[in-house]
Amino acid sequence: MTDIRGLVAGNWKMNGVAQSLSEALAVGAGLDAADFNPEADVMLCPPATLVAAMAEKLSGSKVSIGGQDCHANETGAHTGDISAEMLKDAGAQAVIVGHSERRADHGETDGEVFAKGRACHRAGLTAIVCVGETEAQRRGGEALDVVTSQIRGSVGEGCTAANTIIAYEPVWAIGSGLTPTIEDVGEMHGTIREVLGAHLGADAALGMRILYGGSVKPANARELMSVAHVNGALVGGASLKAEDFLGIIEAYC
Repeated sequence: MTDIRGLVAGNWKMNGVAQSLSEALAVGAGLDAADFNPEADVMLCPPATLVAAMAEKLSGSKVSIGGQDCHANETGAHTGDISAEMLKDAGAQAVIVGHSERRADHGETDGEVFAKGRACHRAGLTAIVCVGETEAQRRGGEALDVVTSQIRGSVGEGCTAANTIIAYEPVWAIGSGLTPTIEDVGEMHGTIREVLGAHLGADAALGMRILYGGSVKPANARELMSVAHVNGALVGGASLKAEDFLGIIEAYC
C-alpha cells in the first residue's frame, strides 16, 4: 500500500436495470457494517440510465457515483450523447473517459479523451482517464511506449491529483480472467508515475491515484493492491455483485 488513499471503482458497463440497484444498496450496507472499515474510497459507475437513481439511493452512504463517458461539449446537437454537466446534475462525482472499449468500439483518439477530461474538470467532476495496451502490443514489447503515448496525449494542462485519476487496464486482461504478472503491473505503474512527473510535474504525479483494472477479483485483489504505485482498482464484472465487489474492497481492510 502507499500513502495515497486507495479507490475501488466499479464499472458496470452496459449492465443494470432498476432492480439491479439492490446490489448497489448491498455495497452501501456492507460498507456501513461496524466491522468493515476499508482504508479506501468506493465508487460505482452505472450506465447513465441509473446514475440519478443510484445517487439518490446511496445518498449519505460511503459510495460515490460516477458516469462511464461524457461528451466534450456542455450542450449542443449531439443526439444520444450526455455531457459532464448532465452527469453532475444527476449526482455523479466522476466520469470514466478513454476506456479501451470506447477507444476500440468508437475510435476515440487521445485528443478526444483529453477533451472529455477537460469537460469533466469544467463541470467540477473527477476524470478517470483510462490507458492500456492490446495483447499484440504487449507481445511486441510496445506496452510501455503505448501507455506512455496515451498518457501524454490524453492527460495534460489542468490535470491535478485532485481532479484526475489514471486507470491502467491492459486490454487483453479485461474480462478474460487473465492478469499481468505482479512484476509487469509494478513496472507499468512505476513507468506511469514517472511519465506523469515529467509531463505534469512532480507535485501532480506524486499525489495522483493510479488504478489497476483487468480481471480484478477477490482472490487476487490483495496482491495487486499491494504493488507499488497501485492506488486502487477499476473493477468490471466483479462489481456487478455486491459480495464480489466487497471482497475486492476488503483488500484495504
